[in-house]
Amino acid sequence: MRGRDHMVICVACGRRLPRGKAVTYERSIIFSTDLKTADDVKLIERRKSYYCPSCGKSLGIYEKKKRRAMAKYNR
Repeated sequence: MRGRDHMVICVACGRRLPRGKAVTYERSIIFSTDLKTADDVKLIERRKSYYCPSCGKSLGIYEKKKRRAMAKYNR
């Protein structure tokens, strides 16, 4: 819906933009107490980051749709 989209902040440059235009990038972070014992406690957290299209393109997160289609077609 136009005008109803929540605003998000780009992680790289700080620009505010609608969530629909933002490039989402999700990564998992693993926190661990000790790696060499049997009592190892691991916590896996998933963080969702939002980037504006220009930052996503310059960081290599976002590709143009044509390149994605060509990569998908060539598999």
